[in-house]
Amino acid sequence: MSIPDNQRKALLAGATGLVGGQILQALLADSSVCEVHALSRRPLSLSHPKLQVHIVDFSRLPALPQTDEVYLALGTTIKVAGSQAAFRAVDLDANLAVAKAACAAGARRVGLVSAVGADGKSSVFYNRIKGELEDALKTMELAALVIAQPSLLLDYREGLQQPPRLGEQIAIPIAKLLAPLMPGKYRPVHAQAVALALVGTVPVAEGVVVLASNVLARLGDKP
Repeated sequence: MSIPDNQRKALLAGATGLVGGQILQALLADSSVCEVHALSRRPLSLSHPKLQVHIVDFSRLPALPQTDEVYLALGTTIKVAGSQAAFRAVDLDANLAVAKAACAAGARRVGLVSAVGADGKSSVFYNRIKGELEDALKTMELAALVIAQPSLLLDYREGLQQPPRLGEQIAIPIAKLLAPLMPGKYRPVHAQAVALALVGTVPVAEGVVVLASNVLARLGDKP
């Protein structure tokens, strides 16, 4: 069922992250969105007439406001989290808890920031956690589940209150040079393109839709 113009209500978890921050900007700029509810562990520096920030503990979520769609962009690294268990608590448990709470409040459309290589049966821990989250969301009663699977993000994290990632500092310049030679799903993509592709697809998708990295770049490129 389509939502009337100017009446979409969206919920976002992960607004302080690289892709999540771009999703927030895209939702606030979308004239068909009237409310954006951002769940965060800390206050946001941004204010906007559409924006309502909810400071929450993701392990003990309160009842969430009624929204039409929810965007899941919570993520960390094992280095920052400190252990595999702590990583799982953020990337899988917290995202899934938000999805379930949002759906209990009426949301039926979900947009997920996952990753290339996500596979619930993978021997690689990172890929397995991403895949387990995708699999869990697929079991929920949703009108649409849009899964973004970006490869390397072509953006640095200055200003995000996150520690620098040495691997990205090395990989991004190389990836920019090699991008034309990479298979589609492994091509690097900008965070803004991921966000715009998700925000543009979630309201109109039906069923499960997986957006590979090259598709994200194509859908999210600004004209």
